[in-house]
Amino acid sequence: MRSYLAVALGGLVGTGLRLACDLAFPHADDAFPVETLVVNLAGALALGWLVGGLWTRPSTPMWLKAGIGPGLLGSFTTLSAVTAALVVLGREGEWLTAVAYLLVSVLGGLAAAAAGLRIGSLIAHRPMPTEVTDAGETL
Repeated sequence: MRSYLAVALGGLVGTGLRLACDLAFPHADDAFPVETLVVNLAGALALGWLVGGLWTRPSTPMWLKAGIGPGLLGSFTTLSAVTAALVVLGREGEWLTAVAYLLVSVLGGLAAAAAGLRIGSLIAHRPMPTEVTDAGETL
């Protein structure tokens, strides 16, 4: 039950942070959605850092992992924002921008997550995890 509450609270905070970013850095429909890209790359980096560092510690409680991962970061970074931006760019006829945005989002997200894993592993003084598990527990 604690994990569910942590996810709900994390989701509330993450959604509020995402809205704040959207309001602070709006973009036109036919423009490259830099704000969405930056938010998603920052979230991938943060999640990689947490998985590579903090979450490798056996003492890190499952409710905290659930609250920060799927809760806060899951609501802060969203695939739906990427797909909505792609649909709008396509509707505006900005196909080259849409393809570039998709490629940068996917490849940049993978690079940011890998960098986060590496940084987290270095900070935790542990080898970079080759597999991410939750020890059989579901979030």
